[in-house]
Amino acid sequence: MMSAPTLLRAVARGVRSRAIATLTAIAAVLIGAFVVGPPALAARGPGGGFADEHHLTEAVRRAFVEYWRSGDRDFSPDLDRVVDYWFRFHVAKGVIAGILLIVLIALGALLWRAFVNAGGIGAARQVLLASAGVLVTMLALLSLAAVMANIQGAVAPFTSLMPMLTGGATDGPLADTLAQVRQQLSDSRSAGGRTPPAVGVMINDFTRYHVVMAVLAAMVVVVLIGTSVALWWRRFVRTTSSDRRTRRVWGSFGAFSVLLVLVVIVVGVANATTAADPAPALLALFNGGW
Repeated sequence: MMSAPTLLRAVARGVRSRAIATLTAIAAVLIGAFVVGPPALAARGPGGGFADEHHLTEAVRRAFVEYWRSGDRDFSPDLDRVVDYWFRFHVAKGVIAGILLIVLIALGALLWRAFVNAGGIGAARQVLLASAGVLVTMLALLSLAAVMANIQGAVAPFTSLMPMLTGGATDGPLADTLAQVRQQLSDSRSAGGRTPPAVGVMINDFTRYHVVMAVLAAMVVVVLIGTSVALWWRRFVRTTSSDRRTRRVWGSFGAFSVLLVLVVIVVGVANATTAADPAPALLALFNGGW
């Protein structure tokens, strides 16, 4: 007959296994939704959507040429429709990525806890738990990056569309328009250069695009530092040297958090630098250097 502690541990393992299986299934569904869901969700708004990426790109190019030729600051109706669609697309993608991030954090916590407490199981299962934990951790980081990128895209959808203007072959009216944009951006950098309304809109939106990422990066750095100190390093210090498995896990997470903080700081500084002087970077974008 099982003792009470043994029975409790068995029940806990069973509950944890069911929770891991459930969260894994939810994560798989969300990953699929992240890939295929946003275009359909974005198309439900005013103006509808686009059949595929090719049709979207063609619509962006036509609308941009029309907008540039109008000489107005306000978007033309066609460009306004495309920008609104792209805003909804990023919102849908960001929400799905955010939910996925929460699920992956919960799943990763369960997997790493199971690995730390896996002293009584076989080596093969321990390797499986560790591998699953690493995979889920990497997916969580990708989800975090997706959340940040889609917040950035939702705040400045016009800038987010700009790579579609320069990617691939450009000829005819689009090529002429892009040449004029490059010339105007070059002139705007010279002293006393006049900035056309459309160029001013592009520069402002491009600045906002990078300011948002700089702010998001700063927020993530604060959260990572707080998490690293409150969870990983504190637990590492409190764990006795005899519990080598637990110390390795917490120590690895602490070191990885430090590395991740440095990467995010670099991203934040790069975006803040670009926001401080956006015209050269915007010109580089229209020269194909996105």
